[in-house]
Amino acid sequence: MEAFLVSTGLVALAEIGDKTQLLAFLLAARFRKPIPICLGILIATLANHAFAGALGSWITAQVSPQVLRWVLGVGFLAMAVWTLIPDKIDDEIEGGSRLKLGVLGTTIVAFFLAEMGDKTQIATVALAARFNDFIAVVAGTTLGMMLANVPAVLLGDRIAHKIPLRLVHGIAALIFAALGIATLMGLGEGLGL
Repeated sequence: MEAFLVSTGLVALAEIGDKTQLLAFLLAARFRKPIPICLGILIATLANHAFAGALGSWITAQVSPQVLRWVLGVGFLAMAVWTLIPDKIDDEIEGGSRLKLGVLGTTIVAFFLAEMGDKTQIATVALAARFNDFIAVVAGTTLGMMLANVPAVLLGDRIAHKIPLRLVHGIAALIFAALGIATLMGLGEGLGL
């Protein structure tokens, strides 16, 4: 349960103000069809995070626990710094919304591409390696993405300017940093974490 809850909370916070949330606003404004957009976000996120979770689980099996601890600890600290850097929609992602795939297809392609190499995908790899619980991590990171992006689709621009992004990013950075420090210190190893 801890892997699920940490994954959900961390990704939900990290996604606020992220380029994929900006993409959700953009798709909602352009198409004004929230159900296929939300379904597209879910499908793309499940595919992307399942790949990332599988990679994290594979890494856990390939690397010694001592090396993994240091790689993950430093990785979480790097994620803390990365979370503080504001995102914007890349031109190629925005251009992707002009594809002739319909609302659902456009959303799936755009979100899948936007998540490739994004901080939440990298976080999913690290969380899957940290907790060694593929299903709980993928379910949690996917729920976190949905918690951040569905309101963006449903409420759109009405809430975009009311969210204190610096505060939210600061909280997410603190959580990543705490995970990094705890991992480096070996906390949770006796508990199977």
